[in-house]
Amino acid sequence: NKGDWIMSLMDDYKKEPGGKVKLKERNPKWINDDYVKFLRYGQHFIEKNGTGVLAFINPHGFLDNPTFRGMRWNLLKTYDKIYTIDLHGNSKKKETAPDGSADINVFDIMQGVSINIFVKTGKKKANQLGKVFHYDLYGKRDFKYDFLINNSIKTIDYVKLPNKAPNYFMVQKDFEAEDTYNKGLLISDLFKIQSPGIVTSKDAFLIDENKENLLKKVEEHYGIESRKELVKNISYRLFDNRFVYYDNNIIARGREKVMRHIFNQKNNIALVTVNRQPLNNATSYYFLTKNIISNGFIRSDSVSIDNLIPLYLYPEDNNQQIIEDQSERTPNLDSKIVDAIAKKIVLTFTNEKEQTKDTFAPIDILDYIYAILHSPSYREKYKEFLKIDFPRVPYPKDQTTFWQLIKLGKEIREIHLLESDTVDNFITSYLGDGDNVITRKLTKTNIGYEAISDTLGKVWINDTQYFNNVPLVAWEFYIGGYQPAQKWLKDRKDKTLDFEDIFHYQKIIVALTETHRLMQEIDTIEIE
Repeated sequence: NKGDWIMSLMDDYKKEPGGKVKLKERNPKWINDDYVKFLRYGQHFIEKNGTGVLAFINPHGFLDNPTFRGMRWNLLKTYDKIYTIDLHGNSKKKETAPDGSADINVFDIMQGVSINIFVKTGKKKANQLGKVFHYDLYGKRDFKYDFLINNSIKTIDYVKLPNKAPNYFMVQKDFEAEDTYNKGLLISDLFKIQSPGIVTSKDAFLIDENKENLLKKVEEHYGIESRKELVKNISYRLFDNRFVYYDNNIIARGREKVMRHIFNQKNNIALVTVNRQPLNNATSYYFLTKNIISNGFIRSDSVSIDNLIPLYLYPEDNNQQIIEDQSERTPNLDSKIVDAIAKKIVLTFTNEKEQTKDTFAPIDILDYIYAILHSPSYREKYKEFLKIDFPRVPYPKDQTTFWQLIKLGKEIREIHLLESDTVDNFITSYLGDGDNVITRKLTKTNIGYEAISDTLGKVWINDTQYFNNVPLVAWEFYIGGYQPAQKWLKDRKDKTLDFEDIFHYQKIIVALTETHRLMQEIDTIEIE
């Protein structure tokens, strides 16, 4: 399975389409899955024979996962025709049928599957790519069984797909929308540097809500004298800021090259997003922070990587705290893209925010992007492409639209950082007598949310105490892989809430409710 012979064949799949350049993926480990090896094994013998058919049922991830783009191109190079029936049923991606009804796997597994028939006749020219025919089959298991029993390759109404570089998707996409999407600016091109969150490998000892507790744990566990200057603020999870003992001799991956632009500065800010959206229906992997982040800050899966993207870069300071001189910092922005924006909207770019007329600054670009990333129509229109890479956003349509979106993006930014006065206007109350200990498990059998109307409910933390009038939209609201109103409580099971905790949770509820409202307002603006 891992011998030199098969692994050398697998190298053909680990190249960019065209087969000449190494695949530009941070971690192409999925290409080494067994089913991929079997596909390559069969392909080898069919190529050797000159003709043949490989019929195979296997996980469907290779059809559109960007990591497999080189593999798809290689298959197209070999085969004349590829017929694929995507049976879906991927519970990991929380797949549903297009009408919202249940979509069940044909097997008792979580991974979605597809039936694939690869045909090589020997008639296709060597420099041609094969043709791809695709069919989506959603629904309950018995429906899928009946369909497959009663049909053959000749009776299925396949859709012929275009061989479209650079991804060569083998699923149906809105390719017209893709062309529009690709004209936008790519976040990873606009911002010059970014980094995944830090990994301590020992969060229990190196991260804590209390600074003194953290220093004590470090001394007890590592047998060293702890140093206060190594304690940094960290955004551990959404709306959940803690302290980390940032000692590169102890933590597994400190990412200091990028993190230093955040933890030694008071006025910097960073966008957090992922290199691809991991879930089928989730396109909400965007947040902001003024702290360094932990791996898993915004995502709950093992597919994507949450990346911290600082707005400004600072000169080396020899790891010593310095009095910040804003004139020394430089925007973490690609100058060519910024110039293109400036030209489009007829404004002058300044490194720092000024009151000067007809100017815009890095924070304005960030707020503009943040607004678009919170547009429900943008997320829906481009959901297939947001799963592939860092997000792309359209260039500003005009100056008026630019400033409208900046205003709303700024509001969401300040709300998410809990810096807006709005979050202090509580819409919930905390009621009941008790010890303030969270004992409720947020599960289907012992749920914390009790509806009191169609839109409001009580969130019980134990049998006698609850937050009243919590909007259902806030309770169910997703940011990234988490529902913050639920996640924050789950992470504090058996903890005693103090006054600050209670106020903080009420702020979270306001922030989520207001985010939902502002998202609808963004959609009243025509962004393209």
